[in-house]
Parts: sequence; C-alpha cells; structure tokens
Amino acid sequence: MSSVLRRLAASKEERGASAVEYGLLVAAIAALIVVIVFALGGIVKSVFSSTCQGLGNGASVSTASCS
Repeated sequence: MSSVLRRLAASKEERGASAVEYGLLVAAIAALIVVIVFALGGIVKSVFSSTCQGLGNGASVSTASCS
C-alpha cells in the first residue's frame, strides 16, 4: 500500500516538473520572438518605406503619403 502511495506522489511531482519545464520553454521561445522582431523591425520598416517612396515617385497622381 505504501509503495502505491509513493508512486502516486512521485508521478504528481514529475507532472509538475514537466509543466514547469514546458512553461520555461514557451517563455524562452516568446522572448526569442520578441528579440527577433525588435532586431529586424528597423530593416523591415526601411524596406517598406523605400518601396512606398518608389511607388510614389512612379505614380502621376499621389494622394497617399508614406508615413
């Protein structure tokens, strides 16, 4: 009987530990995504800005602004 209780207690501890590990993994992935977005944000903004200016220069009538 006591061996059954020990196994049940051990399995609950393992489930809790794996849940914490998954939580840390998700947090690390989210942090990595945030770092990548901030690192590439300026590059993407400049590409869109230059594309918008290029389209604006080629159009004869421009009512939209590139800001």
